[in-house]
Amino acid sequence: MKLHSILLSLVAAASMAFAGVAAAHDAGDTVKPNFSRAIPNIPGKSLIAVEVLYPPGGASHAHTHAKSAFIYAYVVSGSVVSKVNDEPEHVYKAGESFFEEPGSLHAVSRNASKTKPAKLLAVFVVDSNDKELTTNVK
Repeated sequence: MKLHSILLSLVAAASMAFAGVAAAHDAGDTVKPNFSRAIPNIPGKSLIAVEVLYPPGGASHAHTHAKSAFIYAYVVSGSVVSKVNDEPEHVYKAGESFFEEPGSLHAVSRNASKTKPAKLLAVFVVDSNDKELTTNVK
């Protein structure tokens, strides 16, 4: 019974986390949940992965992530333009990756192509109780 309650809590937390990511990405991209799991040997931390699908010319709003979030981003296909904090914009091609430290501003995140789609896998290491993973910056 206790295991059942824990599993239900994890599923509910993951659903809320994914909803927070999807709500913040409404400027021409689609966010699809990929993986969510509490890290058993690091109490209070979870690993969450989402796929960010950019149509040709698609982009995300400028955004921040949960204050605890360390993010590893891997370009699965196409090319993605990214600007994190004061770094210059950089084009990442399929097979390349970058990261975001906790508290970073992701000012630019867009498809580098106006004719081909792009896909990014974003992997979060985050406090398990962080519900809003992504927040738009106005």
